Order: sequence, then structure tokens, then C-alpha cells
Amino acid sequence: MPIDCQREKFDLPRDVAYLNCAYMSPLPRETVLAGQQALARKARPWTIRPADFFSATEAARDLFARVIGATADDIALAPSASYGMAVACANLPLAPGQQVLMLNEEFPSTIYSWRERARAAGAEVILVPRPADDDWTSALLDHITDRTAVAALPVCHWTDGALLDLATISARLRQVGATLAIDATQSMGAFPFDLARIQPDFVAVAAYKWLLGPYSTGFLYVAPPWQNGTPIEHNWITREGSEDFARLVNYRDTYQPGARRFDVGEPSNFGLLPAVCASLRQLLEWQVERIAETLRRSTSDLARRAERFGLTAVAPERRAPHYLGLRSAGGLPVGLGERLAAHQVFVSTRGAALRITPHLYNDSTDFERFERALTQSLSG
Repeated sequence: MPIDCQREKFDLPRDVAYLNCAYMSPLPRETVLAGQQALARKARPWTIRPADFFSATEAARDLFARVIGATADDIALAPSASYGMAVACANLPLAPGQQVLMLNEEFPSTIYSWRERARAAGAEVILVPRPADDDWTSALLDHITDRTAVAALPVCHWTDGALLDLATISARLRQVGATLAIDATQSMGAFPFDLARIQPDFVAVAAYKWLLGPYSTGFLYVAPPWQNGTPIEHNWITREGSEDFARLVNYRDTYQPGARRFDVGEPSNFGLLPAVCASLRQLLEWQVERIAETLRRSTSDLARRAERFGLTAVAPERRAPHYLGLRSAGGLPVGLGERLAAHQVFVSTRGAALRITPHLYNDSTDFERFERALTQSLSG
């Protein structure tokens, strides 16, 4: 069942059509309140007990584990997707002459991370060209060979939402002995993630988009075989026995269990973690499956409205339901995004696509405003 418009849970003026969640989500009101209360508590540090350094991280870890279908032991706290991808780069094997497989026009952080890792290992980066039919799955399968060591992929392409069948791709990677690192920032929280079928090695997620969280917060899923790996930084709180502050001078070589060794330094983050938790609780209450169905109806409506202007999108069966990347045969008019913003309609231009990404705070009034603004922006 779809979800009724949830605009009242956000601080969005009625004259603003914000269709840009893939750029940065607004924070729910409850999330803002939780963050304000958390920062106010930090103003009185004598109220923060040693146990609070661990309770906040474990609450966030558990909530995100429920979103992705994992256990708390599988989750590390990261400040960004690039941090999580750096952990994957440091732990997934890559030998001279092997290949790292990625999408062309993928988000730069993934490209830069693995390009540097491949250069250091004497390996080769393969950027799969954009297929004319938007079938990234087939294009990727055609490029997987015995030389493929790692595939670093998204759930959907960040410019237009073109979807990858990661379960099929992962099965083929396992056949050749390759690993899979995923940046799920552009989908986690708005599109169901089938962890059991995909069987990734690492999944990095920034929280400030579809998880509706604050900037500089995020998570990293680490599959059990890699949980004894090497973190990219060493800090006191990830070591075994760090709960006992009086004994921190007794240095330990052993770590906290599971993926906790990969936590970023200062993971307790008293100002932001309560806000992250508030957003995750809201997503779990709404249910990701229902969010996806609601957004599928929204993007379908927006796609129909855009068709009359000659703007087309990836076919619905090959597109993530929460994404709409509008393209024009002759290319998008220069400055179209800025013209729409002048009408209080906020979207993004990414690559060759006008990226439209609504959420539960949008309704038909926003879609009508978008259509009117498009009419005025293209007629001038």
C-alpha cells in the first residue's frame, strides 16, 4: 500500500516544490528536534556518562541493520560513503594484472577510491560504457572475466536511476572468484535491498540522502568473512575493553566484535547520532517497501507530465522507482535547472539528465507546479 503525503512531518513551505532528495534530503521535524536536544546535552558534558559513548552507536548500528536486513555486528559507523569504500579498498584483494569493474559516469568518490587502489596494486580499472538501452546489467555481465577481481557498483546509476540487477551480477562475480563493493547511498531507505540474494562483501551508505539523516553520517555493512580485516584508522573505542575508561592505559591488540573495528574515530557523535536514529526509526515505521511503491507512483506521474515536452526517462522496468532522469534527444537546454529554481522548483542536472527525485513530502500540488515551471522555462 502506498503512503499518504507526509509533508506535515517536514519543514517545507507550500510554495516550494522540492524534488531533489538525491541531492540532499530535508530533515524530518522529529530528526531536527532530536538533534537540537542532543546538542543541548553536549552543552552539559557532566550529564554524559561513559556508557553513553556506546549506547548511541549501538542504537544507530541496530536500526541501520534492520533497514538493510543485517545484524548489528555487521555494521560499522562511517562519516561518508567514501570512507566505507576506502575500507573496502583496504581489505578486498587485488593483484597485478587483475581488473576493477565500475560504471562509466559513476559518482566520482567510487571512481577515485578504486583508481588509486588499482594503481597501487598494478591492476586495471575498467569503466563499462553507458549502454544505449540502459541495460547496465547485461553490459556488466559482458565485462566480467577471469581477470575481474572486484566490482564497485551502485544499486542504481546516480544520474538517471538506471537499475542494476545486483543479485545476478553478484552471482556471476562469485563464479569467477571476484568480490562486490556497493555504494548504496542513492537507494538505501527508498528501495528495498535484498542482502541475502545480493551477498555483497561491503556496502557503504551516506545518510544525508534517502536515509533522511544529517550530513557527514553514514554506515558500512561488512560481510562476516571480512570482519577480521584491517581498519583504515586506529582509535581507542574500537578496541576490546574500551568500556572501562580507567583501564584504557592497558593497551589492547584485540578489537570489539564484528565490524566495529571499522568504525570511524569518535563514532559516538553525541550531536548527530540521535538525529540519525530518529530518521531511521521513521523509515522503519513507514517501511522501505511502501516508500518505494509510493515513490514509484510519484515518478510515474512526473514522467507522464514530462513526456509532453519531449523529455524521456529510463524505461520503468529498468529504473529505480524513486528516481527519474529526464533526457532530451537534442540535449537539455542550458540553465534549465536554474530556471526551474526561479519558480521554486528544485531538481538537479546530472550528466545528460534532469534528475527528479521526490519523497513522501511531495504531492500532486508539487507535480503540477513542476509542470507549470517546465512550461514557462522551456517557452522562454
